[in-house]
Amino acid sequence: MKTLGEKGEGLAAAFLKKKGYSIIEQNYKNSIGEIDIIAKDDDTLVFIEVKTRESIEFGLPFEAVNNRKRRKIANVALLYLKRFDDLPQCRFDVLSICYKNGKPEFELIRDAFEV
Repeated sequence: MKTLGEKGEGLAAAFLKKKGYSIIEQNYKNSIGEIDIIAKDDDTLVFIEVKTRESIEFGLPFEAVNNRKRRKIANVALLYLKRFDDLPQCRFDVLSICYKNGKPEFELIRDAFEV
């Protein structure tokens, strides 16, 4: 049985594809940590953090992407980028998924933070 996070990441990939993103990696891991989704949006390489909640009782999903989490994502991304001779244009998005009445609602925050 899939966890809520795994279910959310599957929904996220489908949602992003409908928005025109091309998924490059899901659950990318390196020695520093993990990035949920790496995708292309036109000519931009996008590192996407997905947060899924069943309710907003403990806050909105994107609020869980605090400064510590952002630094970790940025460091994972920097290590990923070492494979490129010419650095591509990049950005960091956060995709919030919150269930309301049993149905997922999506909020995509483009350029959610900078490095």
